[in-house]
Amino acid sequence: MKSQLETLHKCVAGIDVHRMKHVVTVLIEDTTGNLTRQTREYGGFKRDLKALAAWLCELGVELIVLESTGIYWKSVYARLEDVGLRIWVVNAHHVKNVPGRKTDVADSEWLAQLGRYGLVRPSFIPPKDLRELRLVSRYRRKLEGMRSAETNRLHKILDDAGIKLGGLVSDINGKAARAMVDGLIDGLAPCELIKLSGRLKAPKESLLASLEGDLTARHRLVFEEIREHLRELERHLENLDAYLREAMAPYAWAWTLLQTIPGIDEIAAALIQIEIGDDLSHFGSADRFASWAALCPGNHESAGKRKSGKTRKGNSILRYLLCEAANGAIRTLLSMPIQN
Repeated sequence: MKSQLETLHKCVAGIDVHRMKHVVTVLIEDTTGNLTRQTREYGGFKRDLKALAAWLCELGVELIVLESTGIYWKSVYARLEDVGLRIWVVNAHHVKNVPGRKTDVADSEWLAQLGRYGLVRPSFIPPKDLRELRLVSRYRRKLEGMRSAETNRLHKILDDAGIKLGGLVSDINGKAARAMVDGLIDGLAPCELIKLSGRLKAPKESLLASLEGDLTARHRLVFEEIREHLRELERHLENLDAYLREAMAPYAWAWTLLQTIPGIDEIAAALIQIEIGDDLSHFGSADRFASWAALCPGNHESAGKRKSGKTRKGNSILRYLLCEAANGAIRTLLSMPIQN
């Protein structure tokens, strides 16, 4: 009995993507079953990608397979998508070539062979609008990280000056705590700073003692720089948040639905929406979606023994957003009064 893999596509292209060059191999099977191979190399400029797209259209390529190599695949994908070609972006871990036989040409041909026999599964690539919105949402995350870093630096400078306000307030960026820090920078006396404490739960005596440190002119200099940077970051975050709210108009039904989940507000819902889109049928099932979001353990069993269940790599940004939402929901529940 002779068995062989069934050819699913007669004309397939594999592209080995790099920053400044792309090696393309096209496998073409004719009506008699004969297989021919054509390989070309293109640059990374827009004119090169246009020439690449024109050549693939001329050959009548049914499917294009390329690895998700950093961010270099994105411009290639966008150009080929514009001319209506069918593209699969595949996980590099799933398409590793045979060791010792690795060249750019061999890699591109290997990708074409895998696509020809249907041995790879395409990754989820959101529509163009959501891909562009990811630039905004991920830049926003970077700004949030910078704000957190500056807040941590603020804590360290306060402790360096012997001011223990951070040990008595839960959020140094809260309204009352921020007002007291501003007062410290402006040189107000501790007795004046107490008047800015507002509704802080800490006892007044403890707050007064925490503010009696040795604040020098150089401490104040760093405080002023941190304060101005925090204000600038918050202004940028507010602008991005307003833009994201407007950008959710085409996905209003899904965006509103996400906000019904405890712990997910408008911005969190927008960030999650940008990552997953509004059509979850791409994932096939809830289990596969959880795996893609890196929220389920790995599955590694051999000889009847279950080995490492380490969580596989998935969409780390989505995992972070969902974990933050879960933490927010837990904090909300813990802050609610207990009813008898």
